[in-house]
Amino acid sequence: MHGRIWLAGMGVLLTTGCGASEVEPVPLPTGEPATVQVGAASSGGACRLFDFAVIEEHTGARFDVAAATERDDTRTCVVRATDATWPELTLTVTDTSIDVPTFTADVLPAGAKKVSKLGQAAYRRTGAKTAKRGPTAEVGWLATEDRLATLRWTCRPDDDRATADEVADHLVDLARTLDTRSL
Repeated sequence: MHGRIWLAGMGVLLTTGCGASEVEPVPLPTGEPATVQVGAASSGGACRLFDFAVIEEHTGARFDVAAATERDDTRTCVVRATDATWPELTLTVTDTSIDVPTFTADVLPAGAKKVSKLGQAAYRRTGAKTAKRGPTAEVGWLATEDRLATLRWTCRPDDDRATADEVADHLVDLARTLDTRSL
């Protein structure tokens, strides 16, 4: 009989929530959710070499979105601003076994200007706009650790070639800050 009374008492306590008072609702924070800035390096690939603040310091453009890919010996990173398609900055780094004479003969584009104090050999050049994009600025170099690197800036469609030429100078300075050995 004592067992039945005990079981009945436990049943009452379980169904009534052990006599607990009503639970108070938890207040939710008010206002807009906080935005957290994520660095370009968090995207992996060649983005590990990029820092949004350093890019802005050298180019004057503010980027906040990065995407990366890796395929075989090549790592790539593309950065853009959230609210704009252009400009766009792409970094490509590929492992290579070429030497300076091969770079000069096979990689250096016709009409490109040689750049000093960047890797073993380097160049800069600009390209014309097309129907879908603006002119381009490009800096390519043979890094000292057997890597071929290229920075390519695609301007807004309404920019002119003089703008791309000015950007190319900034890309040379940015390229000098990149340590491709850390990939």
